[in-house]
Amino acid sequence: MVMFQQEGSDLMTQWLGNVQGNLIWRIVGALALLLFAHIIIRFVVNRVDHLLERSKMDSTVHLFLVRLTSYSLYALLIVTILSILGVPMTSIIAVLGAATLAIGLALQDSLKNIASSILIIILKPYVVGDFVEINEKTGKVIEVGLYHTRLLTPDNKMLYVPNSEVMSENLTNYSSMEIIRVDMVFGIGYDDNIREARQVLEEILLSDTRILQDPEPTIAVKELGDSSVNFAVQPYAKRDDAVGVGYYVTEQVKLRFDEAGISIPYPQRDVHMINMTAAEDG
Repeated sequence: MVMFQQEGSDLMTQWLGNVQGNLIWRIVGALALLLFAHIIIRFVVNRVDHLLERSKMDSTVHLFLVRLTSYSLYALLIVTILSILGVPMTSIIAVLGAATLAIGLALQDSLKNIASSILIIILKPYVVGDFVEINEKTGKVIEVGLYHTRLLTPDNKMLYVPNSEVMSENLTNYSSMEIIRVDMVFGIGYDDNIREARQVLEEILLSDTRILQDPEPTIAVKELGDSSVNFAVQPYAKRDDAVGVGYYVTEQVKLRFDEAGISIPYPQRDVHMINMTAAEDG
């Protein structure tokens, strides 16, 4: 920080020596350039945006390149204006070097997000429009920015996920495959007929045309739980139908099990009372 302050002081002294007598004209020229260049940059950025849109480039890369073009042109404009104002470029480079070190230490997390955004664009674990789950957060990808990925959640909320979290946490892309499996577990009582329950489940999976028969659905006894015999029910469906299939099967299992007299047990525990007096006499 002391080095940065010293560089800034030297830069100010050198600049005041360079602009003696013509500071007003330099400011006028800089303002004129700023106005003219701003118009030119907007035109160039819009032109680049239009050309990339016509090329049908991936929307994530498209947005990144448009922003990179805009930031680069404005950075060049700032350097040019500083040069017109008489600020010595060698001193600017020295100050920028010191400032970069200080800012880099203060903004480590932000730099991680920027680096992660570049990796996302290169590796493409998802693109705009995909439905993803990132560290138990689900939603449709709206934008991949320099710092955050914007997700539109199923309950219509805008969620901002840091890009560094995307690259370091578990990521599930539900849009990468056309057909996905819906995993569900249903329990029946130990006194119920397993074969009858399996037949009811098979009929449910055949009753909805959204449920694919190729690949074939799986119905199997998964485990003998503490209070129930648990069936693993795993039908396949197209990506856009998966959520609806899950809701449908769950509702139908309750209705059909009730009709067939098959119980869906809740957690319970049997307590055996022992007559201590009788036990001692025995």
